[in-house]
Amino acid sequence: MKLRDFLYIQKSDRIVMFVLLAVISIAIAFFFVVGSVDKSSQLADVDSLLVDSMGKRDGQQFYASRSGQQRYYSQQGSSDEVSAGELFPFDPNTADSTQLLKLGLKDWQVRNIYKYRERGGVYSKPEDFARVYGITVKQYRALEPYIRISPDYRPASTLYPSSSQGYTRNEYHEEPFPQRPPRDTLLYPKKLAPNEHISLNTTDTTQLKKVPGIGSGFARAIVAYGDRLGGYYSVLQLMEIRNFPEQALDYFVVGTPKLRKINVNKLKLEQLRKHPYITFHMAKAIMDYRRLNGNLKSLEDLHLLPDFTPEVISRLNPYVEF
Repeated sequence: MKLRDFLYIQKSDRIVMFVLLAVISIAIAFFFVVGSVDKSSQLADVDSLLVDSMGKRDGQQFYASRSGQQRYYSQQGSSDEVSAGELFPFDPNTADSTQLLKLGLKDWQVRNIYKYRERGGVYSKPEDFARVYGITVKQYRALEPYIRISPDYRPASTLYPSSSQGYTRNEYHEEPFPQRPPRDTLLYPKKLAPNEHISLNTTDTTQLKKVPGIGSGFARAIVAYGDRLGGYYSVLQLMEIRNFPEQALDYFVVGTPKLRKINVNKLKLEQLRKHPYITFHMAKAIMDYRRLNGNLKSLEDLHLLPDFTPEVISRLNPYVEF
């Protein structure tokens, strides 16, 4: 057998190989062409006239954001190059790239400012300019005395009067503002003074909301937990409510507690479990004791059981009867 017999390729196979080579060549050429596109390339001659009319200087490149709403210039050369800058008053909300570059900012810092403004960001006070990504302490200290925020970009809350008297004049408007309406004491009740107290067992949610730190949620929780317990015998029981503010304890007094007691010798297991201080295992232990030994005379009868520690018995004693 001759060597050319091994190297012989059928005509159909040769066509397939040529097609594959052509596809690979086109793909490689496409990636090279697309990868070489400069997204920040110089403008065409026709567009360069527009750039010159907008104040482009020699030695600068022109860039535009994707939306086309923000346009800025960049100095040619290294982005790390630092210029001395010329200090003059400017508003970071309206200053264009020519002014920002003239102040000594780098081109990438100017781009960050434009991106922030394009997303709807507003510098409402000079301190906001310090949060620009890339601004150094030295740059901010040098520029801070020259930052001028237009009144249009200040918070709208400055339009409202701060005086409680009949009329006041705003810094930016000559029109007098009427007096604020009286406080809605139902939605926003007046809070208690530090030397004032309310009785824990005789109050309602309206009175509870007068305690500093107590809103509608905690007021309902206090009433509901007291109803489950059968009344409070100590102010410290409020700390058993989840996330209860400890500083609010000083505004409560118990007075003469009127507790609703439960008879542990008569109630069934499900009824015993309803009390917050009696768990399922404790209720079952009470039922087992009654079944084997008769009625309880005291909770001390259960002190040998692991669930009835001295602390548990002391906490439960005010609520039980026999």
